[in-house]
Amino acid sequence: MKKTKSRIAIVAMSLIACGVLSGCHTPKNVAYFQDETVDVIPLTQNSGQIKIMPHDKLSIVVKSKDPSLSGLFNLTVTTDRLAQDNPTSGTGSSLRSYSGTPDGISKYTVTANGDIDFPVLGMLHVEGMTRGELSGFIKGELMGQNLVKDPVVTVEFLNVGFSVMGEVASPGRYDLNKDKINVLEALSLAGDMTIQGQRENVMLIREDKTGIHSYRLDMTNLSELAKSPAFYIRQGDVIYVEPNDVRKRQTTANGNNVLSASFWVSVASLLTSAVTSIAVFVK
Repeated sequence: MKKTKSRIAIVAMSLIACGVLSGCHTPKNVAYFQDETVDVIPLTQNSGQIKIMPHDKLSIVVKSKDPSLSGLFNLTVTTDRLAQDNPTSGTGSSLRSYSGTPDGISKYTVTANGDIDFPVLGMLHVEGMTRGELSGFIKGELMGQNLVKDPVVTVEFLNVGFSVMGEVASPGRYDLNKDKINVLEALSLAGDMTIQGQRENVMLIREDKTGIHSYRLDMTNLSELAKSPAFYIRQGDVIYVEPNDVRKRQTTANGNNVLSASFWVSVASLLTSAVTSIAVFVK
């Protein structure tokens, strides 16, 4: 009889131990960049440069030694209106510092065909150009047509941004404040992923003329991540960090009990009661 009770107690304690160990194992895929990468991951030339797209808003300012001459090529809007048109949101978001006239800047909206109507020069097709390329193109046209001998052309984006959703510290919309930014920097601006975010399954959604594209990114594999066409952010991109299984279970009424300490304490108490009851019955 004593042997029977001992065996029952051993089985009960074994079940408790198995449950506790399964709930306390070290989670995998929490750390980034778990692959053994080479020292250098090659990138294509000019990869990741933000390029002008339809409906972008641009600041284009022309300056020269003769202000009255360069002023012919500068449109102006008041700074108050600019602030209303370009609100910032999200922790760490910021707009560039724009150059222009004291009461505003030159502002252009790219048409659906990828054009802007520039003073004197007329319609210019700018879609697909970087800031530097557009600046050089306008400068060449002004000098080539003997309109301005010494132009300095500054081009800036006014409404370029991306959004971060899901399991990050600070979800929201962020302004792109440099010519290229990768997905790791984008997540850093949003305060990094929470511990409940899936590192292996980050989604990036991108819209272009051909439709809406989705990319799955694995943050634990830097070599593969760097090869993805979604490694560098474009204007309008949406990054979604999916919650892991633990986080998903927390959305149910009692789902968060599965791996909690209180759950296992309850299991231990139940098993102990069961062992006691069985022991009494055996007597």
